[in-house]
Amino acid sequence: MVELVRQLRDEAATETPGPNLSPYRHFTREEWAQLRADTPLTLTISDLKRLQSINDPISLEEVIAIYLPLSRLLALYVAATQGLFKATQRFLGADDGKVPYIIGVAGSVAVGKSTTARVLQALLSRWANTPKVDLITTDGFLLPNAQLEREGLLERKGFPESYDSAKLLRFLSDVKAGRSHVEAPVYSHLTYDVVPDESVGVDRPDILIVEGVNVLLPSRLPRDGKETPFVSDFFDFSVYLDADEDQLEKWYVSRFMRLRSTAFRDPRSYFKKFSEVSDAEAEEVARSIWKRTNLRNLHENILPTRARASLILTKGSSHRIEEVALRKL
Repeated sequence: MVELVRQLRDEAATETPGPNLSPYRHFTREEWAQLRADTPLTLTISDLKRLQSINDPISLEEVIAIYLPLSRLLALYVAATQGLFKATQRFLGADDGKVPYIIGVAGSVAVGKSTTARVLQALLSRWANTPKVDLITTDGFLLPNAQLEREGLLERKGFPESYDSAKLLRFLSDVKAGRSHVEAPVYSHLTYDVVPDESVGVDRPDILIVEGVNVLLPSRLPRDGKETPFVSDFFDFSVYLDADEDQLEKWYVSRFMRLRSTAFRDPRSYFKKFSEVSDAEAEEVARSIWKRTNLRNLHENILPTRARASLILTKGSSHRIEEVALRKL
């Protein structure tokens, strides 16, 4: 860890002073891939097929070039954070047990957050010390559709006001405090709603990955100076997946059209009616949803949080990550 920190600081120190005051060090795909060192590949092609989302292709070459270096970096960061926690405990004379390392994964709808989060979970859980790695999405903390409809927010589903923020903050606070058997609500993409009386338990993991579009969004600062926690306060590291807007729309529409012949055909599907219209009508609906809801959310809430991430992964037109930006220490 000390060697990596020294390397990053030395590189930052040798950069030519100028108007570029970016807090990030930028890497090409090839430069980032070289940082893998001897990190072993522990995933197979069959693993990737199970982990990838619809319309979000990922290859073993992508895992080797992008995710193995990230896995190596996170292994160093987690070890350093655990060391700092133990040092603080000794200073305080406390014995509060372990505290999980929390990683946030943010980005637009259709950018591939779910695949990234699942690949990270699989890689991190296969470290030599086999840590316990859990994954939750913030979808479960959305308000139920009935409430969104009553409050006129159904068209703004995914916007900050459509979440039960207090419940999400309580969940993260309990997990970060090392409490056992913390429950998170479950969301169904089939019914497009929170599943009543269903939850998933998080029981003191070593690492927790939290995936959602707005997880890096800060709260408005209080004028009275009182503490106002927000979701990313609980993160130790965060990843923002980035892509060009035109590509995001293309991926969203493509995914919508593919779902018409799969999940949308299920009688329980909220979107079943779209499996019964023509291709042209379905595409028009998809583009309308993208522009009315997802693009607005991207502009108003998601994209402004990109600069708050620890790491930015920028995708090209084929979902291939072409550039990596790592926040300087």
